[in-house]
Amino acid sequence: MKNHFIPRDISWLSFNARVLQEANDPTVPLQERIRFLGIFSNNLDEFFRVRVATLKRMAELSDKRLKSIEIIGSPGLILDDIQRTVLRQQNEFNRIWDNINKELKSKKIFLIDEKKLNAKQKEFVKNYFDEEIRHYIIPLMIENVPELPYLRDKSLYLAIVMGNKNNAYNQKFSLIEIPSKSIGRFIVLPSAPGTTNIILLEDVIKFNLPIIFSHFKFNQFDAHIFKITKDAEIDLDQEVGINFIEKISKGIKNRRKGKPVRFVYEKEMNAEMLEFLIKKLKLTRKSSIIPGGHIHNFRHFMDFPKVVQEKTNRPGPFIHPTLRKKDLVSDLVLKQDIMLHFPYHSYDPVIDLLREAAMDDTVMSIKITAYRLASNSKVINALINAARNGKEVIVFLELKARFDEEANLEWKSIMEEEGIQVLVGVPNKKVHAKLCVIQKRISNKLVKYGFISTGNLNEKTAKIYADHCLLTANKTLMNEANRVFDYLTNWELGDKPITKMSNLLLTPTNMRSAIIQLIENEIKHANKKKPAKIIIKLNSLTDPILISYLYKAVKANVEVHLIIRGILTLDKKEEKLNQKLNAISIVDQYLEHARVMIFHNNGKEKVYISSADWMVRNLDHRIEVAAPIFDTRIKKELIDIINIQLKDNQKARVLDAELLNKYVTSGRIKYKSQEQTYNYLKGKK
Repeated sequence: MKNHFIPRDISWLSFNARVLQEANDPTVPLQERIRFLGIFSNNLDEFFRVRVATLKRMAELSDKRLKSIEIIGSPGLILDDIQRTVLRQQNEFNRIWDNINKELKSKKIFLIDEKKLNAKQKEFVKNYFDEEIRHYIIPLMIENVPELPYLRDKSLYLAIVMGNKNNAYNQKFSLIEIPSKSIGRFIVLPSAPGTTNIILLEDVIKFNLPIIFSHFKFNQFDAHIFKITKDAEIDLDQEVGINFIEKISKGIKNRRKGKPVRFVYEKEMNAEMLEFLIKKLKLTRKSSIIPGGHIHNFRHFMDFPKVVQEKTNRPGPFIHPTLRKKDLVSDLVLKQDIMLHFPYHSYDPVIDLLREAAMDDTVMSIKITAYRLASNSKVINALINAARNGKEVIVFLELKARFDEEANLEWKSIMEEEGIQVLVGVPNKKVHAKLCVIQKRISNKLVKYGFISTGNLNEKTAKIYADHCLLTANKTLMNEANRVFDYLTNWELGDKPITKMSNLLLTPTNMRSAIIQLIENEIKHANKKKPAKIIIKLNSLTDPILISYLYKAVKANVEVHLIIRGILTLDKKEEKLNQKLNAISIVDQYLEHARVMIFHNNGKEKVYISSADWMVRNLDHRIEVAAPIFDTRIKKELIDIINIQLKDNQKARVLDAELLNKYVTSGRIKYKSQEQTYNYLKGKK
């Protein structure tokens, strides 16, 4: 029965196909379509670094050891399916990019290579190379090396074959890393009025190869781009403390030794050089060796120069109406619950809440969780200010946040130097909950307030990630959130503080069982011929136990709606039930990141916001929190927003077992949920 389910990795590729659809949508502004190509490419890079690398390691395990790992199907067969799917998507990607390139040309924006430069541009490129690029160039001579030097897995490389036209035997091989991180990938060239010419950094380097290698006296250069993607997994035991931190640091350094899991190269590459690289990189037929076009590392296209003159359809965030008064945010939160909906609402009130606490003489402590932080985090700056003002500041910083490990280690050092107590680990678990508890004294009474959120404490991503953040002083919620911090601070004493929660749903203790009870409650109502309805919004839904209960609910005629941005592992044999699940995915200009659960409860809706997806890793191996919404006004607001999303017929796709990603076409009037959500919230007073 297990093998009837869609493998999570194949479902994820279907999600990335929806991102590619956005790049192909003519109603999306051209600059945004280019950005979606960059997002697609960046997503795929991470997928290979983590999921494909994991599957390759699984494929090497014995059947006996595999039984203890949660996976649907054979790793080898899934890898074969991934290879076929990625190649199809790459062909579609190339087709879309060709069309976008034609549109750019129609607007007199040209991406040209080193062979199409005019005299003025050639002079510019020579000077630009000499002034900006030359000191970053370190050619590696490789034809006689026993092993290739370390190659970064996020970098582009030029593979260069140098020779003389009159002597085919006199040639050398060299590699040059493209310093795009230091310089940027795109260079705008001097152009005629009304025209924009852009050249890629690697093409500037190609043009200057005769200068770079002038001492060799070669007159022929054959240079083509390639990149490798490496296994990015960090192997950790579950020790916490100094040894754990050392292992994180060592793991980051060891990523450079990760095995290549994908090799993408320009298909016109010199055959002898290609064979040499494949041999030296120890690539096999099981490795993903993918020929491509002239341009690689399309992730950089997320930062394509803003040269397209067009109206943007992305409005800026606005202040929540309750917070437009001149009152302090903390004073308002102490009076009433406030729900912020990012990126429609401004993130500033979250920062203001922390800044006010930092300067408030009556505030005694601030406790907060951090997973992914902005590079110049205003959140951390506010916490540092609080510590300097004598407050007790406790930050749980998740060092195991993938690809943010190094940044979080740096934040740990910065905060500890400022007197902040930094907690860094719980054995066998990641801490993914988004919590803040501030304690202050009012008239000799201790009062707690803060927030519970679905998204990271990151003011940068809050501009593009759609999340919900509940600012609250609700005594019950804040007391239970504080018990989570009691556990995080003293986990070695056991999990007693978090075993009996009355309102918060917490993983791994009570969330799954509470969700099952809520689903069964709807089934009971349906069996009594009463209205019964479940709406679940998540990033991913793969947990087999909860999926089975949703199927059970559908069989009992409970109305079930799913809004799943990413992975959904449906049972391919339950065709009729899958149709009744009413599953959609919305991919638009903002990333739908929030998790929301709504249970009809015979007309007395139970509504939760959550940090947790319904995946085994979230429910069994993480600390996650779901919070009930008590305020009837906010509850209605959240239900209204989810219902707006269920009406989407422009950016919603049907999720089915065939993974066809067909657009929802119901309704005569065009209805784009993100636009309608903005209008709904903007109109509230």
